[in-house]
Order: sequence, then structure tokens, then C-alpha cells
Amino acid sequence: MSVENENITRIFLDGKEIILIGTAHVSKNSAEQVKAVIESERPDSICIELDEQRYQSIMDKNKWSEMDIFKVIKEKKATLLLMNLAISSFQNRMAKQLGVNAGQEMIQGIESAKETGANLVLADINIQITFSRIWGNIGLKGKAMLLTQVIASIFSKGSISEEELEKMKNQDTINAILNDFTEVFPKLKTPLIDERDQYLAQKIKEAPGNKVVAVLGAAHVPGIKEEIKKDQDLVRLTQLPAKSKAPKIIAWSIPFLFLAIIAYTFYTNPAAGVQQTISWVLWHGTFSALGVAIALGHPLTIITAFVAAPITALDPITAAGWFAGIVQAYIRRPSVRDFENLTEDVFTVKGFWRNKVTRILLIVVLANLGSSIGTFIGGADVVRLFIKNI
Repeated sequence: MSVENENITRIFLDGKEIILIGTAHVSKNSAEQVKAVIESERPDSICIELDEQRYQSIMDKNKWSEMDIFKVIKEKKATLLLMNLAISSFQNRMAKQLGVNAGQEMIQGIESAKETGANLVLADINIQITFSRIWGNIGLKGKAMLLTQVIASIFSKGSISEEELEKMKNQDTINAILNDFTEVFPKLKTPLIDERDQYLAQKIKEAPGNKVVAVLGAAHVPGIKEEIKKDQDLVRLTQLPAKSKAPKIIAWSIPFLFLAIIAYTFYTNPAAGVQQTISWVLWHGTFSALGVAIALGHPLTIITAFVAAPITALDPITAAGWFAGIVQAYIRRPSVRDFENLTEDVFTVKGFWRNKVTRILLIVVLANLGSSIGTFIGGADVVRLFIKNI
């Protein structure tokens, strides 16, 4: 049974009273409402829509200075980190315009838990798991579109009206950025919203005590109201999806196919084989180097991308961006100040390119993107020369 009042939903379940507060993540009024409800209700537990990683980023203001940029590149997490920073930029930009702190309602929930002695429950699913499920379900084209959509959200300079803010009360930050994207890829609604609703519902239901307050983005309230009636399998919801063997087979088959085509052409017509090799090298090297140049990489980094791209395109384990990023990090090693300034620099396009950390991330991503474009164009030219000389 539930009782609703504006942004407050009360649910009575198995002798427990659960109070859901639907918030906008950049609304001063939402933070004030969280404080007022908790002071009035004095709950045993307070659940907030954060996972451990996002909680630590709020509590530990020095976390960026402890980042190992080399480890990020080697573990192939540059794209994921860039997306995290992009989303943070989008949220912080909105909050700055409205004169509030991003995620203030979550911070208020944390502070109120300390003040009242309530148990604090981090109720959201790990953001890395959510992104991994999104990333693994959209293919190469989808990944390019997603990255474009997220980065475009940073570079949008338009202000946010009060009317648009009201609409955002029905979305959380991630949903707001990816709203148009989920229309193109409707399957993304499952990891982005549905699975998080299920996880949040179970964590709220399992929170200690007879009275629980949950601070949530308003987008999750309708789903949680339904999912909380069911028993959810948290183990299933936190498992990374099994990796299909097909992408790995394809990843190795394509380079093998091109090598076989070039080798056969060399055997039948050495001059044409040389043309194929030059085409492969030039298309990959040029586009990858161009990506690094767009990111304002060091000249040696541009050369590294040019040399590495034709080779790494034939090896699914490595990538041109990996080598370019490592070289850039050695030549232009980020300082502590760069890490400390991340949260401010990601507000603007200029800041993204100025900060040595985000510039490295951009180099990794754009070098890889350029190499991928080179595979399509260079590969097509290799096939064209092969057919021409059969």
C-alpha cells in the first residue's frame, strides 16, 4: 500500500514504512525537502542513490590527485573515465547555473544520517557495471554515437530554463544526457533504468529498521514502487554480462583476412601488394594521427599514433590510443594541480583541452576512433586493389 503527496511516496510493506523522496539532482528545493523530511520522520535508515564509488568521490575531495593515469590507460578505462567526467561536467554545469551544488540532495542525505544517527545505505548499483552493460550492448556504431552524445552534452553552452529543469525532475543525470540515445537503442532502458530500479528497490527493502527514507532521482520512483513488491536477485543484477565469443572471433578474423588478401596479392602481383600496404598504412596512420592532433597532442604523440595505428589494427589486444596516451603521459605528465582542477576544467571545451589529464583521455579515444575509421576506409581500399588485380 502506498500513500503519495507531491514528491513524497509512502509505502507500507511487511510492517515497514518506506518513504521515497523523488528529487531533481540539481534542485536546491530538493535538498531542503530531504532535510525537512528526515528531521520530521527520524527514520532508522536513510538510503541514497549512490554506489560506493560515487559516495567516495563526494566524501574524498582529493581522489583525483590519487589517480594513476598510466593504470587507467593500460586497463583500457580511458573511455569510461571520459564518460564519467562528461556526465559530471553536465551535472555540475547545470548546478552552477542554478546556484546549487551538484548532488546536494545526496550530500544532505549523508549529513542528515550523521546528524540523526540513522543507518546510511548506499542503494544504487555500481556505476561501472551499468556502463559496462550499456557499452557491451550497442556495437561499434552505437559506441561512436554514445561517445558523441555524451561529449556533445558538455560542449552545449545553452542555459537551462526553469521549464527544462522541471522536466529533469523526471530524469536522473545519466538519463538526461542519454535520453535521445535510448530512443535509438531502446534496449538500453534495461541497464539504465529497469535494473537500477530493481536493485534500488531491494536495497531499500533490506535497509535496517522499521522506518526508511530513500533519497532518489524522481525518474526511479515509479519503477521502485512496482519492483519493491517483488524479491530481487542482487547477485544477478551485479554480475557483468557474459562476453560473447563472436566479437573476439570477428576481431581476430578481420585482421587475418586483410593480411591474407595482401599476402596473396603480393604473391600474384607484388606491385599491387605494395599499393595495398601503403594504403593500409596511410589511411590508419593519418586518421589516428589526425585524432591526436585534434586533441592537441605532442608531435611525438602524433608520430606514435601514425606508426602504431597500422600495426595495432592487426592486433585486437592492443590499440593505437593506448600507445599514444602512454607517450603523451610521459612527455606531458599531469601534475597534482591538473587532477585537482578536473572538476572545474570539465565545465568547458577549453578546459577539457587545457587540462593534461583530459587531454590524454581525449588522445586515447580520438586516436582509437581514427584508427577504426582507417580500418573501414583502408580495408575497403585493400579489397578494391585486390579485386582490381585478380
